[in-house]
Amino acid sequence: MRQPFRQLRRVLAFLVLLAAALVAGVGGLLWGTFPGGDRIAAIPGLAAPVDITIDPDGIPRVRAANAADAAAAIGFLHARERLFQMELMRRAAAGELSEIIGSLTLPNDRLMRTLGLRARAEADLVGLPPETRAVLDAYARGVNAWIAARGRFAAPEFLVLGPPRPWTPTDSLLWGKTMGLYLSGNWRTELARAALLRRLPPQVVLGLWPVAGGAGHPEANLAPALTATAARLAAVLPSFPAPFTLPASASNAWAVDGARSATGAPLLAGDPHLGFGMPGVWYLARIDTPGRVLAGATAPGVPFLVLGHNGRIAWSFTTTGADVQDLFVETPAGDGAYLTPDGPHAFAVRQERILVRGAPDDILTVRETRHGPVVSDLVAPGGPILAVSMANLAAGDTAAAGLQALNDADDIDAAGQAAPRITSPVQNLLVADRRRIALFVTGRVPIRRAGDGALPAPGADGGHDWIGWAAGAELPHIVAPASGRLVNANERVAPADFPVFLGRDWFADWRARRIRDLLGASDRHTQASFASMQTDAVSTFARDALPRLRRVVPADAPSRTALSLLDVWDGTMAADRPQPLIFNAWMRRFRQAILSRLGVAEGAAAGLELAADALSNHAPGDEAGAAHCGGDCGPMLQQSLSAAMADLIAAGGDDPTAWRWGEQHQAAFAHPLLRTVPVLRRLAGRRIPTPGDDTTLFRGGMAAGAFTSVHGAEYRGVYDLSDLDRSLFVVTPGQSGNFMSPLAWNFMQRWRDGGTISLGPTPATVVAHIHLVPEGATP
Repeated sequence: MRQPFRQLRRVLAFLVLLAAALVAGVGGLLWGTFPGGDRIAAIPGLAAPVDITIDPDGIPRVRAANAADAAAAIGFLHARERLFQMELMRRAAAGELSEIIGSLTLPNDRLMRTLGLRARAEADLVGLPPETRAVLDAYARGVNAWIAARGRFAAPEFLVLGPPRPWTPTDSLLWGKTMGLYLSGNWRTELARAALLRRLPPQVVLGLWPVAGGAGHPEANLAPALTATAARLAAVLPSFPAPFTLPASASNAWAVDGARSATGAPLLAGDPHLGFGMPGVWYLARIDTPGRVLAGATAPGVPFLVLGHNGRIAWSFTTTGADVQDLFVETPAGDGAYLTPDGPHAFAVRQERILVRGAPDDILTVRETRHGPVVSDLVAPGGPILAVSMANLAAGDTAAAGLQALNDADDIDAAGQAAPRITSPVQNLLVADRRRIALFVTGRVPIRRAGDGALPAPGADGGHDWIGWAAGAELPHIVAPASGRLVNANERVAPADFPVFLGRDWFADWRARRIRDLLGASDRHTQASFASMQTDAVSTFARDALPRLRRVVPADAPSRTALSLLDVWDGTMAADRPQPLIFNAWMRRFRQAILSRLGVAEGAAAGLELAADALSNHAPGDEAGAAHCGGDCGPMLQQSLSAAMADLIAAGGDDPTAWRWGEQHQAAFAHPLLRTVPVLRRLAGRRIPTPGDDTTLFRGGMAAGAFTSVHGAEYRGVYDLSDLDRSLFVVTPGQSGNFMSPLAWNFMQRWRDGGTISLGPTPATVVAHIHLVPEGATP
C-alpha cells in the first residue's frame, strides 16, 4: 500500500511544481512588460540629448532642446506607459479592431470603414504645414523607438497579440478624427427622430428633445420606408457604454479676471468629461524647452498638449454642442447613380476588406455621394439612401496645426487666432493670459441653405446643402468681459437669434447656473476655491424639481418615507446619504413613464432635460398643459415614485434611511477588452464610491439601467496666471496603462476626494531617470 501512496505524492508534488512554474513563468512575462526605471535610449533624428525625470506618481518632466525633440520624448513616454491604449485608438478609428478581437467589433469597424477616417486623415496630413508634420514625424520616431526596443513586451496585451506595427503620423491624426466624430453626435439624433416618425406626429417627436431657447422648423414629411431604414440603422450603430464608444459629452470650464481673484491675476478651471476607462484618456506631463513650458494633459497618440498651460496662457475646452452633422436623403437615378441639382451623378464606390480574428474576412462595399458616405448601406443596401455630411470628414482639417498654434500662443489674441485652425471638433475654448480672460468657439460650423438639421433632409435638389462655413470671428467669442467672469458647462453658448445657426439641441444649464452661484458667493477667488468647486455635488436640477416633487401625494408607506427624506434634503448628491438614490431612481422612472406612454425606447429621446421639461411645462397653479404626461403629471409622478421605491427596496432592503448613494453610484474604470474576462476583469478594473450625478459639477454620468458612474471628469486643472507653476492637476484612475502596475490606479482616491498635485519644474523626488540620445551618439 505504501508504494501507490508514494507514487501519488510524487505526482501531486510534480503537479504543484508544474503549477508553480507556470505561475512563475506568467509572472515573469508580465513583469517583463513593466517599463522599468533608469534608462538610456537612442532615437533617430534627435538634435540633442533629452533629459527626463519620473516622479513617484509616474509623471515625467521633459527637458528638450526644441519642440521636435520634445515630441519625440513624449512619443517615447506615451509608448512606454500607454502603447496598447494607442493601438486600440488607431484600430478603432481605422476600423481594424476585428483583426485582433473578432466579430464582436464588426459593427464598429464597418461604421469606421464607411466613414473612411484613415483615408481622410492621410489626405489631411499632406496639407499640414511643414512645422506640424515635423512634430508628428518626431513623435512617431519616439513611439517606434520604444516598439523597436520592447516588441511584444511593450505592454501585457501584446504578449498575446504579438508585437505592434510601427506608429505613423497618420495614426496621430486619427485621435482628432475620433474626437471630432464623437463630440458631435447630431446625426444619431436625426436617426432617432426619423425612426419615431413611423408612428408619432412630428410635434410629439420633436418635443422629446426640448429646445433650449427656440430654433427653426424642420421638415417632417419622411417616407415610411425611410423611417424604417432609420430605425434599423439606429439599432445597429455602436453606442455608449459599449467598448470603443464615447457618451454624449459634457465639460465644465470657468474663469475670473484679476479683479476677482486673490492674486490679482486671472484664474481658470477646466474639467472635460468623457467616458471612464482603464487607462484614462489623459496622461500628465511637463515639457520644458528653451523659452517655453507645457504642463497638463497630453493624450496618448498625440504630440501636443491638449489641456493645460504653456507658461504664458492657460486653456480648457468644453463641447459647444453645435450641429455639424446632417443626414441627406438621396434619390436613385438608375444603376449606380443618384440625383443632384445638375442631374444624375455616379456614386463613388470602394471596397473595404475587414480582417476578422477567427472568422472569414468581411467585404464591405462603400458608396459615397456629394454629401458624404452612404450610411444606410450598413443595414439596407438597395433601400432608401441616407448619406451623412460631417464637418470632421470635410477636406482641409487642420486641427493638428491649430493645436500646435495654441501650444505656442503668447496671449489670448494668439489663442483666438489658433481657434479657427482647430477645425474639428467645434469646442468652446476658454483661455486666460496674465491680464485677460476670453472664450472662443473653435472649428467650423456649416451654413445651411435651409433647415435646422433636426431631421434627414432631401439631397437631390440642393435646397438643404451646406453652402459654406462659419469660423473664427463669425462664431461666438468674448474677450475681457465687463462682468470679469466666463462660464460654460455645455449650455447654449450664444442667444437663439445669433446670426450663425449653431444648432437646435442643447444641454440644460444646471451646471452652469451652479458655477455662477458659486462664483457670485465671493469677490476674491483662489486656486483652492476653484478646486473645491470642481468637486461640488449640489444639483441645481434637483433644487428646481424638489418644490414640485414635495407636492406629490404618496400612494404607499415607502413613498411617504421617501418624501419625508426629500423634505429635509438640499439637493446635494452626497455619497453617504439616501436622498440622491431616491431622487435619481424617481426621475429615471418618471422619464421612463413619459416614454412608455408614447411607446418610445429608453435611448430614443433627450436625457433628464425631458423630465425637467415635463415638470416645468404647465400653466401657473396647475398642470393642465403638461403635454409629456398627457395632462396632469401628478398621477405619473405618484406612480413612478412607487415604482422607484419598489426597485430600491428589492435591491437594498426595506429601510431607506440605511441606503447610501455611494454604494450604488460607484465610478467604474474598466479595461476595454478584459472587462468581460472573469478573472482578469478584477485585475484590470476598479470601482470607487463617488458623490455627484449627471447634473452636478462633480460629474457622474450613468448608463441606462444602473447607477454606476461611467462618465465624468478624468482630468481637472486649475490655473493661477500669477504663477502658473502653482497650477493644480489631477487625473484618474492613474498614469500607467499597465493594469498590473500600482501607477494604473494611483490617482483614484485623490481624484474622488478632491486631491491635486502641482507640476513645477523639479519634482521633490525622482524615482527614474531617462536619457534619450541621438541615434549613433555616445551616451
